[in-house]
Amino acid sequence: MNTIKLPFYARVALVLFSIVLIFLILSAAANIFIPLMFALLIAILLLPLNNFLERKMRLGKTIAPLLSVSFFISILSGFFYFLTLQIVHFSDDIPALKSRFLTIYGDIQLWLSSRMHITSRQQTELIEKSANKLIESAGQSLSNVLASISGMVFLLVFVFIFSFFILHYRHLLLRFMLNLFSEHNRSQVREVASETKYMINAYISGLVIEMLMIGLVSCSLLLIMDVRYAMLLGAMIALLNVIPYLGFYSAMVLAFVVTFANSGINLALQASTALFIVHLIDSNVLFPRIIGSRVKMNPFITILAVIVGEYLWGVPGMFLFIPIAGIIKLICERVDGLQAWGILMGVEDKTVKDKPASTSDNA
Repeated sequence: MNTIKLPFYARVALVLFSIVLIFLILSAAANIFIPLMFALLIAILLLPLNNFLERKMRLGKTIAPLLSVSFFISILSGFFYFLTLQIVHFSDDIPALKSRFLTIYGDIQLWLSSRMHITSRQQTELIEKSANKLIESAGQSLSNVLASISGMVFLLVFVFIFSFFILHYRHLLLRFMLNLFSEHNRSQVREVASETKYMINAYISGLVIEMLMIGLVSCSLLLIMDVRYAMLLGAMIALLNVIPYLGFYSAMVLAFVVTFANSGINLALQASTALFIVHLIDSNVLFPRIIGSRVKMNPFITILAVIVGEYLWGVPGMFLFIPIAGIIKLICERVDGLQAWGILMGVEDKTVKDKPASTSDNA
């Protein structure tokens, strides 16, 4: 049977149409794809433990996934328990912080009165007007926050349930994928599935390594600078650093406010400057190299995946689209006609060296 070869402009139009259609589907069904992707990452991360429980401990195919997911939940709960203890320790000093803020507020009032010629009464009136506006919008903001928290808890429940079912029915899912393709291509599908599992495990381990490095460096710097609550601030920086770029800025602002309330503006500026330098090193050196190298993508594609993920899925997309881009790269490398895209997304092969040009004697 003769195949019809489309002209170049028709192929480009079909590719662009497919990309736009995929983006629309991912954006419209974000509430479905986000928990499924998180569950897939967790299931692949827990797969070695699940296999150990099934093969070595002789546990059933229902008990092993259940114990694996429970182990992950306990580790996650332990981290948040440590974070809660630090927050409780921080809350013990809230009265002192309140007194410190009142003192700072009084100093600001005196400065405005002497330099800007704004009396204390005028300042109070401005603050009251702002407070009234804030109170009017507080109810809506509080309802939005409560809705976000309830939605996050609801999302976590479904993520853990999906993780359990992916582990439990992983062989069925693999057979389904294989039967989508002809027998001629099933070996390639198996290879892509195997490398995807390895890549996602490497990506998550690299993310944990980066998080630990940033947390240790941040804690060490804050302890050396004698910043109060250095452990809490370092843990918050490490946790929020999972959200690329945006999370670190939020943690840096938090560190500035807490340090300013405890020790003054000079130490707060010094701590913020040190953390900003750490962030520059992380975002330009550590993140592209550690995370990008784990998925074997160059830093440009890694950062582009973060931007596209934020555009489509918001903050979760900034985390999820790096392994998604890695999976796309693996597929492109093994599909005829898409190898060029796999080369573009990959890293430069340093084993290939240019041969020296041959020189000839003078004629």
